[in-house]
Amino acid sequence: MTKRPERIVDAHVHLWDPARTDWYPYLSGRMEIGMGNVTGMSRLFNPEIYQNEADGWNVVALVNVAAATGRNSVDETLYLDAQSETLGHPAAIIGGLPPTDSSAEAIALLDIQMKAKRFKGVRPMGQNAPPLPDDDVLTAMTERGLIFELMAHPPQLVALAHRLEAHPQLNVVVEHTGWPRSADNDERVLWETGIAALADVGPNVSCKISGLAMPLGAMSASVFAPWVEKAIEAFGAERCMFASNFPVDGMHGSLNELWTAFSELTSSLDPKERDLLFAGVAERVYSFVAQL
Repeated sequence: MTKRPERIVDAHVHLWDPARTDWYPYLSGRMEIGMGNVTGMSRLFNPEIYQNEADGWNVVALVNVAAATGRNSVDETLYLDAQSETLGHPAAIIGGLPPTDSSAEAIALLDIQMKAKRFKGVRPMGQNAPPLPDDDVLTAMTERGLIFELMAHPPQLVALAHRLEAHPQLNVVVEHTGWPRSADNDERVLWETGIAALADVGPNVSCKISGLAMPLGAMSASVFAPWVEKAIEAFGAERCMFASNFPVDGMHGSLNELWTAFSELTSSLDPKERDLLFAGVAERVYSFVAQL
């Protein structure tokens, strides 16, 4: 049996309540998001449920990533930060950056969320949100020490990498392993080229190895291997972090299956590299120390 990692920081979860139909209309069938039948993820997911489903794995911290629609994602940041005072999770929060009419308005939404102690950065929120905001918004994020989480598919990655070259001090996290849409060969070629371009932008760009169960339709070491190995090859263990994307990826398997797959894939690495992938990089990027 493969030895389990000593600790895990799950760098991408969605702690939500489908009863909040104003924040999560797609979980109640009120909004189409192009993911087909979302019944498997349309459930209450809170820290207690997470820990129960991750039983046997030493998950020491959670990073919540915005899931509420549009400007609701700003309120979600403040709510989850307050909730963490009593529940102890999440340890860090990636908030939302919805479409705005001006850069000044977008920057104002950043500043609202900076009132939350655990707020670390944003990702685009909204069906019409561009993958990258205007340059002056990215500059404002750099000045505030915030993280930008990149949500983009393989055909977009090279062009976005070129834009990010103008912001070498900005901390960027590439979400969902570069977000491949399928496992077919053409997509794989685009993805490999894009991942290499993003890795070459500089040391402030990291890769979140997550979300693979969605396009690959399975959750196992053999299915994940070509993608995980290439991502680690491009970025190095010092710039990669594992994450679950639960409960979304829960439509394709359990937390136990997911962490088992990642554990098997890294069984030959030395303990230091494994700890970077499972916890250390997330601690550094999201600027906290996980409490055992």
